[in-house]
Amino acid sequence: MIIRSTGGILDNSLKALYEENDLQLAKQAIASDLKLLDGLIKGDPENRHLLLLASQGYASYALAFVDEEQNPERAKNFYRRGQNYGLRILNQKKSFRQALGRDLELFRQALRDFSRKDVPALFWTANAWGNWINLSKTEPQALAELPKVTAIMQRVVELDEGFFYGGAHLFLGTVLASRSRLLGGDPEKAQYHFQRAIKLSKGRFLLTKVFYAKYYAVQVQNRKLFENLLKQVLQTPDNILPEQRLANAVAKRKAAVLLQKIDDLFL
Repeated sequence: MIIRSTGGILDNSLKALYEENDLQLAKQAIASDLKLLDGLIKGDPENRHLLLLASQGYASYALAFVDEEQNPERAKNFYRRGQNYGLRILNQKKSFRQALGRDLELFRQALRDFSRKDVPALFWTANAWGNWINLSKTEPQALAELPKVTAIMQRVVELDEGFFYGGAHLFLGTVLASRSRLLGGDPEKAQYHFQRAIKLSKGRFLLTKVFYAKYYAVQVQNRKLFENLLKQVLQTPDNILPEQRLANAVAKRKAAVLLQKIDDLFL
């Protein structure tokens, strides 16, 4: 009972952190909350709510504060933790647990057993897993896992495409834009997913525009689109999405860094 009541307190703590726009303060506070979550989960290892908070927390922390430090091994570690916490939720469903190590078609069939209420666990598991793969591109085994992660995000789109500001569309757009056509990329489909995510979030979740510029605009060498998207991010008021001030502050920092590299990214 104590652990579960503390989980409710952590809920409010993390919500407050996601509303914070001071990146240094948020970085210090999230790290301590994550270690507290680790301890609470040891005391209640099957608690879906705590596992979900940890999955989202580690994925968000790695994206916001570790990738930017260019420490891929450390980021991979945090993404892996987020993935593992999420899988502990999804593995509570027997059909998924049995299909996890099997072929893609059986895996897709198992995903049909999840409903709309499972969307948060599906999304954050795939988010962390996919970002881990993105930092493990030289490892064939990691790349072999990408179709399953993509299948999870496609299931999220089917169940609730608007979840987390169209986040599944953002993920799919990034995957399709970050690879050449020879390796399975598809710029046209990627553009659809990015534009759909922007529409679903009403343009308020700024990381979508950052990734649209970073992956799609660079892939098709559209310098004007790249510059326009990132300038839009930097010119957007800080309070446009109060519940995600932290994510939008991170987006602005990433946009500024990308604009400084524009001459290196475009021939």
